[in-house]
Amino acid sequence: MNTPQQPATAGSPDPDDEPVLPAQSREDTDAGWGEAAEPDDDERLYRDRPPHWDSL
Repeated sequence: MNTPQQPATAGSPDPDDEPVLPAQSREDTDAGWGEAAEPDDDERLYRDRPPHWDSL
């Protein structure tokens, strides 16, 4: 009795390979719509921390 051949296993992916599909396309960004990128808000968010965060 002949058994069908099992497909070869793919193994672990190479970490240097780029993903097949990007996580986000250029059209999904502000730049893709012709708008300027928004500034990084980290500094503003750090300044706007609630006062009770500093009491620890």
